[in-house]
Formats: sequence, structure tokens, C-alpha cells
Amino acid sequence: MLRWSWFALVAAASISVSVGARAPVDVRLAFDVHEGRNFNSFVREGDVASHVVLRSGTEPRILVTFPAGNSSVGVWLKHVDRAIEWTQLGSLQPVRESDEKGRPLRGIATDLSVAAPELRVRTAVLSSTRVLRDFQALGKAPAEVGAPMRVAGRTLTWSRDRLDGAPGYRLSIEVTHGQLEQDRIEAAADGRIGLRVTGLTGEPPLTPLTQSQLLSAAAGTDRAARQTLEFLAYREKFLAGSWRFETYFGRDTLLSLRMLMPALTPAAVEAGLNSVLTRLSAQGEVAHEEDVGERAILDHMQQDGSRSAVPVFDYKMIDSSYLLAPVAVAWLLDDERGRASVFLASAVGNEGGRTGTRGAALLTNLRLVLKSATAFADEPRKSNLISLKNGVAVGEWRDSEGGLGGGRYPYDVNAVLVPAALDAAARLYGSGLLKPYLTSTDAELFGRAAQMAKVWSAKAPPLFDVSIPQPAAVRAIETYAQAQHIDARPAVASVVSSGLQFHALALDGGGKPLPVMHSDEGFALLFAKPDPVTLDRAVTSSLRPFPAGLMTDVGMVVANPAFLPVNLQSGFSRNAYHGTVVWSWQQALFAAGLERQLHRTELSAELRSHLQQAQHTLWSAIAATRAQRNSELWSWEFTAGHYEVAAFGAAAADADESNAAQLWSTVYLAVRPPTP
Repeated sequence: MLRWSWFALVAAASISVSVGARAPVDVRLAFDVHEGRNFNSFVREGDVASHVVLRSGTEPRILVTFPAGNSSVGVWLKHVDRAIEWTQLGSLQPVRESDEKGRPLRGIATDLSVAAPELRVRTAVLSSTRVLRDFQALGKAPAEVGAPMRVAGRTLTWSRDRLDGAPGYRLSIEVTHGQLEQDRIEAAADGRIGLRVTGLTGEPPLTPLTQSQLLSAAAGTDRAARQTLEFLAYREKFLAGSWRFETYFGRDTLLSLRMLMPALTPAAVEAGLNSVLTRLSAQGEVAHEEDVGERAILDHMQQDGSRSAVPVFDYKMIDSSYLLAPVAVAWLLDDERGRASVFLASAVGNEGGRTGTRGAALLTNLRLVLKSATAFADEPRKSNLISLKNGVAVGEWRDSEGGLGGGRYPYDVNAVLVPAALDAAARLYGSGLLKPYLTSTDAELFGRAAQMAKVWSAKAPPLFDVSIPQPAAVRAIETYAQAQHIDARPAVASVVSSGLQFHALALDGGGKPLPVMHSDEGFALLFAKPDPVTLDRAVTSSLRPFPAGLMTDVGMVVANPAFLPVNLQSGFSRNAYHGTVVWSWQQALFAAGLERQLHRTELSAELRSHLQQAQHTLWSAIAATRAQRNSELWSWEFTAGHYEVAAFGAAAADADESNAAQLWSTVYLAVRPPTP
């Protein structure tokens, strides 16, 4: 695996606006991120927003992605025997052209140089980013989106309309240095190839939120985080991440809003909450992801044979529906800037086809929460917990197929989010804010909310308890460390005589805890009020050295499988998307939760001191990987007795690649280390 390589973020942001001539959205945003084998270049200027991904190595590719319609164009080149390294000449240049029918196309042009004897085109894909994402992972794309390659002089071009006949996509590669022979690009005499790449989309642009519209005076000054957030923030929605997730994700939006709230303007918070409310299902479920543009058309073609571009929403996730209420409460009741009555009385947006007020939409979600939680509140046994949906292997943030290790009842949902949502429903009901939207049948349901929250808070977490005696814990740690070629001594030394106690990642279908230690205790710290013993145990177990706990020199890993049977541990490897890897936002979640718990007045001086020590340990690791902070996740290598960052996606064994810009990784604009 290649070690992480991160060049300084380069910003050409904040080009001045001529007085009285141009709106704030015309301020240019431009920055670069070098991550592993990917060089990422971002630009947003006026109605153009684009992210260019240059993949170096032996499997080179060039992608141009757009927030508009979550669309992309890209070319994959054939394998080269010697790794190449792209060089971008100058900055991205916004381009506005017309297609053959005179309709507008928007995008960028960029000039590239590379030392290589030749490059040959393997294939090009022009469609939804989701289609390109799947092509990168699976090596195939729907036949309907195919676009022929045209060769004219020194230029290769691919272009086509969207599948419904709307303005589509164009990609052109002009050989500016070297020669072109069909799909073969030959180097010039100096051994270098020069290309001018132009990528365009016909999808309608989104409406940007500039920094002044987005960030409050309380926001941190980290330039990279501010630029990343600005690129991902629009009035219609916040994008989950770029390049792979340039669209709405409900969970990502809600968690980001909760942690970023102090750093956001009221308009930005309300835009984010409205994007969630307008995409609720009729039953009140929070949409996980939306398919828009050509991905929506492909969905409709498969489902009903039409070529409709009406957005398609995915409701398979269960955690998002229990996040909305506690995040809404944080804004409507706990933040003095929240204009609660005005916000709730306003109309929802029309992206999801929903009509009516935000208050009425929120109420549908609260009813869903209360009804789904009733069975366990009445009879608190494992089978009445909230399970993943039938036939679906994912359901919360660890949404890769093996992210829960085959578990069916996730810890974060049942032990934290459901009781937090019930408590939020009770508070909202008691505040009187919901009165204009209630029906005659709601009083009995909402009247039970507070008591239901108490039952869930008391009875659900213990069902996930795992206890491992000291001798067994030490054997497991030493065996795992030997297999991973890491030093077991710090971890073994941290195991006390009483052994290890922690909450399981999930329960399997039979209600048996899966002994995977995990970082989701951060949810409990941010959304719950654990009793002192439980609080101390959660922090202690998480902050022990890996693999007794989760801490490494390069951050807190999100899963520790050392106590699983050996034959199951490989599902949580350092190459797995939710394995022994570090997710930036999970560290921020834990840090924000520690700060919240330290605001409690009833904690003992000893426990308070312990939490402050945990803060120091966590923030030291966060500071050590500051350059990676705005990225999605990273992996590690163990070399010369210590851990080193490795870019996730750089190794062939990695399950995927990391986004260079990730929404919930920008939360450090609000989540900051404690002052000395």
C-alpha cells in the first residue's frame, strides 16, 4: 500500500467581485487536494461547479464530475507498465458552450502533461456520477449510456444527449503535445504527452451557498475545511462528498448539520433541514440517497419502462429516520437562533413531490418514530428492537455489505438514536410547537413519548454488553496483533484485571452480540446521557491502544475485530470500507460528544478528569493527521514500530477509494479542541 501523500492545499479562492456588477455566487472558489494516487482539482464560479480527478499509477483515468444533476464524464486508459504521474498545467477554466441543438452545456477545461511513451483509451463513460462510480467498482455500465468515440484531427470526442432527450454530456481530449492515432496517443520526442481535456454537462446547475451565506462568525478558520464545505453546500441540498457522492444523503446531511450547527448561518441550517423534510416518504422515513438526472431515468426505465427524470429516493436505511428528531430539536429548541414557529410553518421544497408545511412533514416522521418504538417500550426484549429491513444487509452508516458483520440489530440505532428520537418527540410535543399540526389521535401517542424514551434508554444498551475476561482478552489481542504484524505490548498493558467490557457493534438475527469493538460510542456521547459508570466504560474501552481498544498513532479506527473468531476477522481488515480504518467524522463525533458530556454538572471530579484525559488523547491523534481531516477515511501501515497513514484506495486490495471532499469531515469548523 502506498503511504499517504498530501500536498499543501492550493487556493485561488475569493477573486474580488466588481462592485454592483455581480452577485456573490460569482466569487471564484478553487482549490486542489493530492490524496494517494489521486490529484483532485475543484472549481466553482457562477453557474459552473466541477471536480476533476486525475488518477496516476498503472491504471490511469481522468474524471470530470459536476454537482449539477450528480453527473460526470470520464475516460479510463489502458494499463501501463510503468506508473505515470499527471501534472496539471494551470488552474481549471470554466467553459460554457452549446450542444448541436443550441442548448447550454457547462463545465471546465484543463491542460495536462504526463511522461509516458503512449496512452491508449480503454473506455469513456458519460452519465450520472452514480453510473461512473459503479463502473469504477464493477467495470461495467448500462448499455444505454454508451457514447461512440469520434476522432477528428488531434481530438477525441464523446458526446450524447441525456436518455430522455434533454441536454446531455460531452468529453473531449485534444492532444496538444504528441501525436494521435485513433485511440492511441504517442509522446513527442521529449517523451511527454500534453492534453487539453474539456468536460461538460447539460444538467441544470444548483444554487451555491457562498461562505458569507453559509458560515457564521463562530466558524473555524481552517481554509481547507471552509473551501470543502463551500463546494458541497447548495440551497437545494448539501452534497455528501465528491467525487463519488455528489448528491443528497439524509444521514450525512443530518449528522453534519448537528455537528456544524454553531458554525452555520440560520439560513444554511434551515436549507439543510428543509432538504431532509422535503424528501421524506409518505410514512415519514428519511431518504438515504436520491437518484437524480440520468440515474433517475435509468431507475424509471427499469421499474416502469418510462424515461421520467423524477427523482427516485432510497429508504432502505433505518438510522436516518431516528436522526431527524434530535437534530431538529437541537435547532428548534436548543439554539437561540432557531426561528422555530416560522420554520415549521413554512412550505417544504418540492424536490420530493411533497406539499404542505415543514411542521406537518416533521410530524409524519415523529409518528413513525413513536409507532416503531412502541413494541420494545411495551415489552423490552431483543426481538422487539429495531432491525434492518427484511432482505437488506445494510441500514446505518456502516453501509457496506460487511459493515455490521452480518448483524441485524445495530447498536447505534437501538441503544442511542431511538431513545434520542423519542426524547426529542416528547420535548417538541411539550413545547407546543407541534400544536398547529397535530390531529385528534396524536395526544395519546405523543403523551407516551417521554416514558418510552426512559424504557429504551434503560433497557436497550445492556442487551449489547460484551465482557471478556483478562486471560482471554490478552490471548485474542496477541493473536490478532501477530497476524497484523503490529506491536501488541501497549494494548496488552492496558487490559486491567477485570478484563474488557464494551458494547457489541450489533446483535445477530438470534439476538447474540457480535464482539466487535467500535467507535459508535460517539453517538451515545453526543445524543445520550449515559450514567457515570456506562460513560466511563465507553470512553475507557474506546481510548485504549489498538487492538485492546481503538486508538492508533493515526487516529481512532472505527472497528476492532480482535475478539471475533479468527475466520471472521478478515471482514474488518484495513482494506475494508468499515474495517480497521479511520473515518474523520467519527473522530469528530467522539470529540463533540466528549465536550458535551463535560458540560454535565453532576459528574465526579475523577470522571471529569478521565474525560479530559480522553480528550487529550483523541485530539492528539486528530492533530497528527490534520492534513487528512477533510477527507472521507484513511487506512494505515505499521512500520518501524509505529502507525503511518495510508491513503484508502491506493492499494489494489482496498474495497473502494476515499472522497477527497467529504461533507461530514468539515465539521471541525465547529468541533474544535478544548482551550488550555
